[in-house]
Amino acid sequence: MQHLIAQAKAWHAEDPDPETREELAKLIAAEDTDALTARFSGTLQFGTAGLRGELGAGPLRMNRSVVIRAAAGLAAYLKAQGHTGGLVVVGYDARYKSADFARDTAAVMTGAGLRAAVLPRPLPTPVLAFAIRHLGAVAGVEVTASHNPPRDNGYKVYLGDGAQIVPPADAEIAAAIDAVPSLHDVPRPERGWEILGDDVLAAYLARTDAVLTPDSPRTARVVYTAMHGVGKETLLAAFARAGFPEPVLVAEQAEPDPAFPTVAFPNPEEPGAMDLSFATARRATPDIVIANDPDADRCAVAVPYDGDWRMLRGDEVGALLAEHLVRRGVSGTFAESIVSSSLLGRIAESAGLGYAETLTGFKWISRADGLRYGYEEALGYCVDPDGVRDKDGITAALLIAELTSVLKAEGRTLLDLLDELAVRHGLHATDQLSARVDDLSLITDAMRRLRAQPPTALGGLPVTAAEDLSKGTEQLPPTDGLRYHLDGARVIVRPSGTEPKIKCYLEVVLPVEDISAVPAVRARAAALLDSIKADLSRAAGL
Repeated sequence: MQHLIAQAKAWHAEDPDPETREELAKLIAAEDTDALTARFSGTLQFGTAGLRGELGAGPLRMNRSVVIRAAAGLAAYLKAQGHTGGLVVVGYDARYKSADFARDTAAVMTGAGLRAAVLPRPLPTPVLAFAIRHLGAVAGVEVTASHNPPRDNGYKVYLGDGAQIVPPADAEIAAAIDAVPSLHDVPRPERGWEILGDDVLAAYLARTDAVLTPDSPRTARVVYTAMHGVGKETLLAAFARAGFPEPVLVAEQAEPDPAFPTVAFPNPEEPGAMDLSFATARRATPDIVIANDPDADRCAVAVPYDGDWRMLRGDEVGALLAEHLVRRGVSGTFAESIVSSSLLGRIAESAGLGYAETLTGFKWISRADGLRYGYEEALGYCVDPDGVRDKDGITAALLIAELTSVLKAEGRTLLDLLDELAVRHGLHATDQLSARVDDLSLITDAMRRLRAQPPTALGGLPVTAAEDLSKGTEQLPPTDGLRYHLDGARVIVRPSGTEPKIKCYLEVVLPVEDISAVPAVRARAAALLDSIKADLSRAAGL
């Protein structure tokens, strides 16, 4: 207890933020062991998308002290790599504390002898990813927690190639963070960095022209939600520039609001998050609904279905965009993460294109050799890797609107094209089983249970092969995950890298004789997925 109190007092003495100092002082005075342990039993680690966690005091929370240390460690790493005097670009979203964290980062970089430039206001993450290479920066930082709950924030780090950090850079930066002395020894001048103008945003918007085919149809009518995030301004400008009809906004979610008052979780995949979008669509009768997550690097799509609206799965949008690019005659490699549908590989193979499978996260997808298109089932799409080497919800929205327009001119819909793909390549149906936990040991226990007693059958299908991905494969470096191969199906289980969740990714593949058979085959696939999910839940103890 006394050691814990001493840790907390030492942290309090260095904390530059009056809010978290007051929070910590109250916990120390109350000798709240549980709360202090939750904040001081470790440090935030770089995960799938850098640092991310709940706002609050202590090394296991997101706060100005953690950010200053992270920035100082990044600065030390960059200087050790020979980038003294190099430019670091900083972007931020509209979450609580994001502007403070961006300002602290710029101050630390300036104090370390690097140059810092901050985007002019809260803007989409892909604008920051674009700005890195556009400005010739040696690194970039985006302050965002993406689609996490309101209480969270995060710190995403890119290097000069415009891609997120991967090993060994992440470990080397983490070591540099650990080596930071007292925060009192980290220089943080009050000025000296640049606040960028709108030139970078204008250059990003000009780059979006490369996503679309010249003279393609631009007739798609769209209902759009920014999900209380920062996407509205940039998306509307991109759509106007391209010549699409102005999207109808979901008014209740159009403006940035860090409280995310209309949704339980600001993620289009979460139950209820799209309810207001569908209500708006019922009034406006558009061709499609498009949603960005709060930092606008993800893109969700919904379509008219059976008299109402339904969300397309991320894998469905991934396949549609791939097919659209194939029909445009692109060349290069199509890449996806291991948890995404195997349909992309079949589309690439039939088109004579390269194909790559990577670990989860765009930090890996963006590094595929010869990348032309990459996607991940969690609504992330990279459709212009020469412009943005990361997922980009703005350019993905443009491309899906173009495809919708092309099909509309032919008297067809996105669902029609999905049926055609099912006939040509087999019906690839995917689903997900996920469990959010308060106690991370529950995830550890589930993974341990599955390793000790791997299932021999799921959904009535025998498990033909089981892989422990922590040992790595010929194609993939080690990662905490399990992969089961079944006859006509596949299951992957892994802890989330961005949220306190365990995630299970399911896919079944069934042959389809002709278009008329698609509905029946979809129903069979859905029933099989439900059966696999039930068996897997029992096996994992979820």
